[in-house]
Amino acid sequence: MDFSFTEDQNSIRDLVKQVLSDIVNDDSLKALSREGAWFHQRAWAQLAASEMLGLAIPEEHGGAGMGLTELCLLLQQVGRTVAPIPAIETLVSAALPLAEYGTAEQKDRFLGGIAQGSIIMTAALVDLGSRDPFKPSAVAKADGDGWRVTGRFSNVAYADLADGIVVPARAEGGATLVLLLDPKSEGVRLGEQRGTNGQPLWLLDLDGAKVASADVLGRQENGAAVLKYLVDRTTLGICAVEYGIAEQALFMTANYAGERKQFGVPIGVFQGVTQRVGDAYIDVQAMRSSMWQACWRLDQGLEADKELAVAKFFASEAGARVVAAAQHIHGGMGFDRDYPLYRYFMTSKHLEFTLGGTHESLTRLGDLISA
Repeated sequence: MDFSFTEDQNSIRDLVKQVLSDIVNDDSLKALSREGAWFHQRAWAQLAASEMLGLAIPEEHGGAGMGLTELCLLLQQVGRTVAPIPAIETLVSAALPLAEYGTAEQKDRFLGGIAQGSIIMTAALVDLGSRDPFKPSAVAKADGDGWRVTGRFSNVAYADLADGIVVPARAEGGATLVLLLDPKSEGVRLGEQRGTNGQPLWLLDLDGAKVASADVLGRQENGAAVLKYLVDRTTLGICAVEYGIAEQALFMTANYAGERKQFGVPIGVFQGVTQRVGDAYIDVQAMRSSMWQACWRLDQGLEADKELAVAKFFASEAGARVVAAAQHIHGGMGFDRDYPLYRYFMTSKHLEFTLGGTHESLTRLGDLISA
């Protein structure tokens, strides 16, 4: 059995790596910070010019018509450079369900612009009234030819820049709806928040926000399936980015341990350091294997609940161990903001908290196995 990537997939990975590593470097990220900005527009524009934003978008809408594997290769490189771009939000949480369930009009309205880099979208998945992403507490009430939505969502990234926000809600009677909300609609308010890594986030407060019937994603009777499709792939996307972060943090740590000297020798020769780096390597391999297993099953249209639970657990638990080991071995250098490792630590923590506690992941996995 061949587990290697195809020639095209390797070319995609190498091109994205080159684009991001050339543009998203320490100097450009420090410049963004001085400007008080977060979104690396130049990197996003270059990925669009390289035709990488449309990897998983159908060809008839300006994309490459490829799959989830190619998109995860892109996300891995986003993690390796901690590129502040809306890759998960736009390319995964919005574009994938639009391509799968959107009407012809919805696809024409959004997908071409996403592939060209001119449209940014995001999703509101942290419902303040529900801990279960599959059971939204936001309420959508029928109103003429559309819906009025009321609810509150936290940690919505890029909401201030988005052309549309994917919002789950429940209709009267309990049916699930997935809606394409215009953030400029009446009844929509945004409140500023800040992520663990310093990223601007938004509290989305909906008070009877108007959504047209044409902006329902999928049909009302299959809203639960649309939401599961969205949440599953968003979870996988976070795991792919976290894998890239851990992989690069390990690479930086191994290099540092080979160069930093104590008592006249590199610290990497000491048994305690060697063991810590070795454990981190095993963790990264566990993240890699579990993420690609879940990706392959989803890409093949197979049931992947258990595999996603495993990938989520390792992304959160093993990812935390890897960046903690990186900080420990780097010592004070790891927290020095003139040295880039702190970005990996803080972004990894942000994604760890986004994924949720490992106890919940193990409980869900146990429930799936016992069922």
